[in-house]
Amino acid sequence: MDIFKGVLTLTEELNKNNDEFEVVVPEANREEMPKAEFKEQPAYLVNFANFYIAKYNQNDLEIMGSFDKKGNILDINTYLLNNINFSRKELVKHVLNVHDYNFKSLLDEVVAKSNIDPESFATFEDWDKWYEAERNQIPGSLS
Repeated sequence: MDIFKGVLTLTEELNKNNDEFEVVVPEANREEMPKAEFKEQPAYLVNFANFYIAKYNQNDLEIMGSFDKKGNILDINTYLLNNINFSRKELVKHVLNVHDYNFKSLLDEVVAKSNIDPESFATFEDWDKWYEAERNQIPGSLS
């Protein structure tokens, strides 16, 4: 028992000595990311992006893929997949902030092949009608 008494006394002495080396944890420096600044986008581009995302969600981009010769769809779809938790309205805003050039390039290819004026497509329904018309031009299409 006397052996343990000496160990406890030694431990108590070590604890007293450790008080000299008290660890002080500094307060964390908190920095917040600045709010994203969104570029003003033309209405026709917002409508097209909204339409595109709807088709993406429906797994119905085959027609759009026939226009893309520059890999724009890959860039856009990768972003959409990585940000799937946004609502569509938020997703349109965010994807255009990052990939507006991809949408513009894809639209340029659509315009070159289809001879359309994207600025005349004021609504989602305008794009949907155009898409179905493009689908109906494919021989053997089931739609």
